[in-house]
Amino acid sequence: MQRCPTIPHYVHMSKETPCVAVCMIDPKTKLCFGCGRTLPEIARWHAMESAERLSVMALLPVRMAEAGLAPIAGSQKRA
Repeated sequence: MQRCPTIPHYVHMSKETPCVAVCMIDPKTKLCFGCGRTLPEIARWHAMESAERLSVMALLPVRMAEAGLAPIAGSQKRA
């Protein structure tokens, strides 16, 4: 897929991603502030099978809540 330089990268992402284009890792929890994934999960994301991605995504809301992380204000998931 060719990417248009004027369209943000997250517009081109699969719907099977929790990414909200807020890519910052919390140094205390080692989780992404935007989506709640770990760096190893982010690095392997495109190599994961669909079922594994969906399984990780199902864990993210509880993982973020338990870590005391709330989605960053202004970040919105794509429909």
